Amino acid sequence: QGQLVESGGGLVQAGASLRLACAASGRAIRRYTIGWFRQAPGKEREFVAAITSGGGTISYTDSVKARFTISRDYAKNTVYLQMNSLKPEDTAVYYCAAKRGIYPERTTVYYDYWGQGTQVTVSS
Repeated sequence: QGQLVESGGGLVQAGASLRLACAASGRAIRRYTIGWFRQAPGKEREFVAAITSGGGTISYTDSVKARFTISRDYAKNTVYLQMNSLKPEDTAVYYCAAKRGIYPERTTVYYDYWGQGTQVTVSS
C-alpha cells in the first residue's frame, strides 16, 4: 500500500516562511489531485490548497491566497506547500491528502488517502 508522508513543519516566528512537502511512496502521486488541509486544536480540519493531477487547476482558501503556493514535482513524486508571511493563526497540524479525479475538492470526504500530518507553530 502506498502512503503519503508530510515533512517541513516546525516552530517559526510570525512573518517567517516554511515549505511543507508531501512525498508519496508506492503510489504515483502524479495521478492524483493533492490537497493540503490543516487542523488547529479544537477546530475542524479545514481546506488550505489543492492542485490537480496535471497541475492545471489550483485552488486556495481565501485566508492563504497571496501567501501560500502549492506546486508539484513529478520527478520527485512530491507536492509542496510554500508558506510565506506566516501568521499565528496559521498554527495547526498540516495534512496532505490524495484523491482520484480532476476536481480540487475542498471537503475532506472526497479524499481517499491521508498522511499523518506535520505540526506548524507560528509564534507572535
